[in-house]
Amino acid sequence: MPEHVSVYQLLGMTLLVLVAVAWVIGLAVMLRRGRHEAELWRSGHGLPALPHQRQTGPGRESVELTPAEEDAFAGLVRQLSGGR
Repeated sequence: MPEHVSVYQLLGMTLLVLVAVAWVIGLAVMLRRGRHEAELWRSGHGLPALPHQRQTGPGRESVELTPAEEDAFAGLVRQLSGGR
């Protein structure tokens, strides 16, 4: 051990090196895991936590109008379209 380096400086530097190595290992693990999950997502298997998505939209809804309602609707359409 050099004379001009104290024990605390040596321990501090050792601690910083160990933290940096742990950070690099953690980053590599996270990137590897992210790459694996992205590959699963691209392959179409999906993620297990997400519910299955429907391929089609909901069925069409329709309501039968009475003749008075049809007349009122036609009048509203004429009014909004400028009376054409």
